[in-house]
Parts: sequence; C-alpha cells; structure tokens
Amino acid sequence: MTSTISLYRVAHARSGDKGNRLNIAVVCREARYFAPLQERLTADFVAAVFRERKPSAVKRYELPRLHAFNFVLDDVLDGGVNGSLGLDGHGKTLSFLLLSADIELPAEVVVPSGEPSFELMPGASR
Repeated sequence: MTSTISLYRVAHARSGDKGNRLNIAVVCREARYFAPLQERLTADFVAAVFRERKPSAVKRYELPRLHAFNFVLDDVLDGGVNGSLGLDGHGKTLSFLLLSADIELPAEVVVPSGEPSFELMPGASR
C-alpha cells in the first residue's frame, strides 16, 4: 500500500544556480526515507516537475552517507541572471517547486516512527 504526500514532508532542499544551470540538493529528514526516495525520486521525476521550464538535461547524484541527492538541471533559468528578462533568473527559490511535488511512498514509511532516527555521520560523536 502506498500514500501520496508532498516531498517536503520527508525532505528539505537547497538550490543554487550557475548561469543557466540549476542545482538542487535534496536531503532526507530521516535516514529511513533515503531508500524509498532513491527508488522514486529519479531524474525523470524531477524533469517532469520542471517540464514547463523545459530542462535539456537532468542528472541525479546520490550521496547515501548523507541521505541526500543532488540534481543538476540544464537550461531551466531562461539564460540565467545575466541573460533573463524574468523577475528572478536565479535558481535560489526553485527548491520549493520540487519540494511541493507529490510523490508516492510506501504507507509504512509515511507513518511517523515515533522517534526521529538521528544517525550520526561517520567520525561524529554526540
């Protein structure tokens, strides 16, 4: 059984830009969300979310030890800050477009686990 939720319920994001290229880092709120998102938060999924901006390419990079993904989208910023006549040619605010997208996840993952799973990064201490 699956549930459809907004991505922001299981992840947060940060975005930036360089020219006409958008970069979005998506970080899981808990380690348990990484595997289901790894399966479903694909480059094709992100390309579909940004379809109106017509990306020429979307590349996903996985960062499993950080429970995160990095997406690089080409040609979605109308030429970038210096080339666009748009009010905001920056990619800084576009992470919320991705976070507001609905994604289907296993129902057992969506249910709160009770206690957040704060896994430390290798070499870290409490």
